[in-house]
Amino acid sequence: MSLVEYATADGIATLTLQNPPANCYSREMMTELDAAILDARFDPEVHVIIIRGAGEKFFCAGADIAMLDGADPYFKYNFCLHANETLLRLEHTPKLVIAAIDGHCVGGGLEVALACDLRIARKGAGKSGLPEVKLGVLPGTGGTQRLVRVVGKSKAIELMAVGETFTHERACELGVYDHVWDADSHADFQAKIREWAGQFVPPAAASRAVGLIKRACQTGAEVALADGLALERELQQRLFESEDAREGLAAYNGKRKPEFKGR
Repeated sequence: MSLVEYATADGIATLTLQNPPANCYSREMMTELDAAILDARFDPEVHVIIIRGAGEKFFCAGADIAMLDGADPYFKYNFCLHANETLLRLEHTPKLVIAAIDGHCVGGGLEVALACDLRIARKGAGKSGLPEVKLGVLPGTGGTQRLVRVVGKSKAIELMAVGETFTHERACELGVYDHVWDADSHADFQAKIREWAGQFVPPAAASRAVGLIKRACQTGAEVALADGLALERELQQRLFESEDAREGLAAYNGKRKPEFKGR
């Protein structure tokens, strides 16, 4: 069985982490996830990426602890390095990435979600947090770096040093998640996610512009303001040369609804 199911429909690629019972990741899962991200990146018909967990009990509970317990330090270091590279690839892909969180999202699972651009959770569906300190380690798949950028230094240190887990609603209050939605079932929640994601897909949206907004923010936030502005100008020039920019301007002047193509 594949550890990452890859499916596309209506301009959306859905990557499903599937490793029962908790969708924990291993080297093999990260290798499949890496390949799926590249597949979505290179497919011109894909405009949005959704990452989710199989079933409604777990989005992902992080790294396979039993696997790590039996591994030597050399393997563990390279395992963390590859996981970091995979999630950086996700961040660098110029397409909007949405984490659809149904069930618990803890440890490395939350680290995967933090590498997504937007995070939406199902209300009352589980707990979130980075409790690695209780294992005597730190969040090693980007958690210490991404959480601090989301909630600020002191709050991030507190959450990770205490190893607190909290409800999805609390995660939204902290700013870790963008939305928490009511849903009658797992299937209902996933359907709502797909419907919501559709607003970023042509012809409704200029998906190339959405993707470059993502790139401007993801990279620009990490460099000096002058460098970020230079990046913004270069990305804007690429958009000025696009079909969608021509369509958007023509539609505006013609007082009609634009029909974007993602090109």
